[in-house]
Amino acid sequence: MAGQTLAITALNLKSIPERYGSSAVIVVGLAGVVAVFTALLAMAEGFQATLASTGRTDHALVLRGGSNAELNSGLSRDEATLVKQAPGVRRSADDLPVASAELMVITEMLRPGERTGANVTMRGMEPAGIAMRSQVKIVEGRAFQPGLRELVVGRGVTRQFQGANLGENIRMRGSDWTVVGIFESGDAFESELWADAETAQSTFNRRGYSSVLLALENDAALKTAKDALSTDPRLNVDVLQEQDYYNGQTRQFRRTIGVLAGIVTFIMGLGAIFGALNTMYAAVATRSREIATLRAIGFGGLPVVVSVMIESMVLAALGGVLGAVIAYALFNGLSVSTLGSNFTQVVFNFQVTPRLVANGLVIALVIGFFGGLMPAVRAARTPITTALRAA
Repeated sequence: MAGQTLAITALNLKSIPERYGSSAVIVVGLAGVVAVFTALLAMAEGFQATLASTGRTDHALVLRGGSNAELNSGLSRDEATLVKQAPGVRRSADDLPVASAELMVITEMLRPGERTGANVTMRGMEPAGIAMRSQVKIVEGRAFQPGLRELVVGRGVTRQFQGANLGENIRMRGSDWTVVGIFESGDAFESELWADAETAQSTFNRRGYSSVLLALENDAALKTAKDALSTDPRLNVDVLQEQDYYNGQTRQFRRTIGVLAGIVTFIMGLGAIFGALNTMYAAVATRSREIATLRAIGFGGLPVVVSVMIESMVLAALGGVLGAVIAYALFNGLSVSTLGSNFTQVVFNFQVTPRLVANGLVIALVIGFFGGLMPAVRAARTPITTALRAA
């Protein structure tokens, strides 16, 4: 049976160039399915990777109790001072807590060629704020100076919005802020504008802070600080590991994109299955005399089924590979921005990973399997005399 299967399969595959047009229907159709599926999930993958790499495991982020996000949080100056004194917080050489009380506000910036603004995060921070984020590298200019309306801008902002290059001015709340530095961090912070916290409070008429970032002494210090702050009657706060906080911000986005990718892939996959059915039925019909002759001289029905299925799967695999190549060429590394959980833009890059490519190929093969199954069974079950007369 194996020899018969190989013989018929070789015959089928050699005849594909003669049926270039009909075979291309399967290949192109499945390439489209895989490309769209991969591109959608590459967006979710890039967004997740950006936020997942944001923050550190030895940092704690303190928010007002029940606020869930920095934008919804508010801490007074006195509360921020109490938070910084929590046990488990690392101390500097001057015996001061390594911490940064920070203010998050929303400002608007224009994308190139657009007239309506998009929300961008401006983060006011204390002097320790930049130093605590060791992954941040100022690649152009310098850090902002306390007391001045100066900004350090993430590289993602300069890629997506206009007026954010070194030396340019960004107008906020009736005043001009000068961009004195550009930083890279490879995470969600690249979507932000950074400034001195006191200056930001004065400009935006804020008295308190959104959060407090704490550097922890060791792995056990998170629980120590959390227990102390949670039981302090003067405070109502949530204490989160910084990296866990940013990981949690991707959950809803990933769920939405996953559902969307599933729906789109299902709809396009149905179309691809019907296209494959039509193509394979036509291919079987044009070779009905050959198949009937082979069966008449002793070839079994099962080798016929397997050979037709192999042909369908080969075409499906070609479509899957083509779709993966298209997705990688067009989308991998593509820089875009979308609204994050704080209703501000998060800049990230699409990531076409090997896992996504493998999933796309599996989908293509599944579609190819169902697209070739019915034509293969029909070719094996059609009576020999009927097939010879029809040919």
